Amino acid sequence: MLRVTRLTDYATVVLTVLASRPEAVLSAADLAERAGLEGPTVSKLLKPLAQAGLVEGFRGVHGGYRLARPATEISLVEIVEAMEGPLAMTECSLDHGECGISASCGVRANWRRINDVVAEALRGVSLAQMLDDAPPSPPPARRIAARLANA
Repeated sequence: MLRVTRLTDYATVVLTVLASRPEAVLSAADLAERAGLEGPTVSKLLKPLAQAGLVEGFRGVHGGYRLARPATEISLVEIVEAMEGPLAMTECSLDHGECGISASCGVRANWRRINDVVAEALRGVSLAQMLDDAPPSPPPARRIAARLANA
């Protein structure tokens, strides 16, 4: 089963809290309360999110965090990569993967294509869309011309 980690899921939740109040600077404690998460977990999430340039932190009495850019400009692939590193379905999906059989493997190109499709799908969903109740609309289906043979 392909899944994102729990921390990546929680990071998305925290970012949607920030996206819902773009004018506010929220403390880690406020974020934890609004997201329904433990304070230490939220603090753990904020560091890689800040390093990736998704949130910016402010020190002082009225310090806290806010999105570094508008939610419409932050894609899900950025969140996943901030928390988990480069997106890779398999070891050979990475440019410098450490798979011992990559030179002779016949499926590597296909895994890379699949990896690219998943990355593009995540790139196509913004943090702002994650705020909506309805799921993001899928891209239009590609039609394949077909004719039935005469029986």
